[in-house]
Amino acid sequence: MVLALLPLPVQANERQIVLIAHPNVADTVLTRDTTRAIFAMRQRSWPDGQAVRVFVLPSSHPVHARFAKERLTVYPHQLQLAWDRMVFSGTGQAPSQVDSQTEMLERVATTPGALGYLEREYLDERVQIITME
Repeated sequence: MVLALLPLPVQANERQIVLIAHPNVADTVLTRDTTRAIFAMRQRSWPDGQAVRVFVLPSSHPVHARFAKERLTVYPHQLQLAWDRMVFSGTGQAPSQVDSQTEMLERVATTPGALGYLEREYLDERVQIITME
């Protein structure tokens, strides 16, 4: 019974959601607050001044929900409300939406300044991992 309560490291690691960026992004560590501001579209550039291009999965995607809750500590609907407010008020725009983790990897790998997220199992050498403090 006690063993059932222990985490399964291999499965947990495979399903871990990582923050990824285009290889030309100089910053490899972001604070949770900076990451949250970027994904809320309140911060539009990397700390070094380069424009950031944000990619997200659809709000209904389970990986998007996990990313928002686990990494940003916000609910997906809160992000959507922030994006909708900016779009409707004309003060900003929503992030670019991709349909799958495979498309996320491709778009981040080929878009300078791009930032996104995916499960570790989709990762390859075309992108870099951004560490969150």
